[in-house]
Amino acid sequence: MLYGDEHVRRYEETDGEVGHEWKPGVPTLVLTTKGRKSGEDRKFALIYQEVDGNPVIVASKGGAPNHPGWYLNLEANPEARVQVLADKFTARARTVSGEERARLWDKLAEVWPDYNEYAKKTDREIPVVVLERV
Repeated sequence: MLYGDEHVRRYEETDGEVGHEWKPGVPTLVLTTKGRKSGEDRKFALIYQEVDGNPVIVASKGGAPNHPGWYLNLEANPEARVQVLADKFTARARTVSGEERARLWDKLAEVWPDYNEYAKKTDREIPVVVLERV
């Protein structure tokens, strides 16, 4: 199983042939954000689910008390690059709330049930993010 920079590298080298399915039934994409402090590109392999034509991701950080760095980067600059298999595009990140968040959370938890456990471990509301093509 691939993790971190190695996951991103293999995914990009193979247009997702290696790394898209992280575990059976668990798809990943590569998200590239601008570092909020450095301005440098930051790449992350993240679990996603496509809903209504857009990838949806969860800023869980395993239930840690703070949001992951990639989410903080998107808060500072919501424009990002996304790769799903060989499809590469620019997206605008939108954090959802209310009924939309609940609906999308359930779809992501079907793919990665641990999200429900992560939510129990933290006091923060774990953000759900839609990556809309621009």
